[in-house]
Amino acid sequence: MQWVNWTFCKLGLDMSALITVAPPRLRSGKPWYYPTFSPEHGVLLVLGGAVLTGASLAQAWTGETTLACIAALCGLQAEHPFTVQIKQRRHWKPRYLFWAGAYGSAAISMGAWLTYRHPFLIWVLGGVAVAMGLNIWAVLRHRQKAIDVEIAMFAAICLSTLFIYGTTADTLTFQAVGLWLLNTLLLASAVFTIQLRKVNTSCLKASLKYQGVASALVAALYAVGWLPLLTALTFGVALVKLAVVVLWRDWYRNCRFEHIARFETYFALGYAALVCLTVLPARLPPPA
Repeated sequence: MQWVNWTFCKLGLDMSALITVAPPRLRSGKPWYYPTFSPEHGVLLVLGGAVLTGASLAQAWTGETTLACIAALCGLQAEHPFTVQIKQRRHWKPRYLFWAGAYGSAAISMGAWLTYRHPFLIWVLGGVAVAMGLNIWAVLRHRQKAIDVEIAMFAAICLSTLFIYGTTADTLTFQAVGLWLLNTLLLASAVFTIQLRKVNTSCLKASLKYQGVASALVAALYAVGWLPLLTALTFGVALVKLAVVVLWRDWYRNCRFEHIARFETYFALGYAALVCLTVLPARLPPPA
């Protein structure tokens, strides 16, 4: 290394200067053209369950169904860079601005086309717009982790059930609305079980109250005919999950979070599979 340093000195250069010049490229982060992806993998699971249950209720899959799925995914992916840019609003981040615009433009374009084809979808997209406004307000007020805001965000993602069903079936029914509410109530129960892991928010009473109110709402949806009996009974997955958490509470509070993620994933996938089985016919109709 001495002869290398001597050679650079003869050329009027300093090795230490070169070393300090190179790192800025690394410190600047990823280039603007690198896509951004939501770090919250759980929301992708929620979206997948909402999409599958909506398509199962429609009992069909068309080209427009695929387009609606892509639109929903783009809309969800636009939320992350948009939220990050709001948090860092004093400093413009080209990468986040670009991908928030790219994902958002794609979602809006596809949503506008599907709404032109199925005008009643304007009510579903209106709900998404309200949820986006609530998200912006929550970020500005630092209330993203508030329980009411998190439940509202679950409800917004589960609107994909209505979006997929409406696009595929060319109509919206009370049963589709009931399924959207069921998805929201069950998947949002994770908000309360996760709270049990934290010492300052660990309150079993809140979880029991939520499960009681949610069970009463599901029973009401069945009573008015918005949910079939077997579909309504799938809410029992949330009750079983809470029972497991209560019985093995020490393990739930002390194990690594990756195990909790798997725990929630298994229950969410089991619930989605059961719902799909309860709304699908014995045989699917032939493709049109």
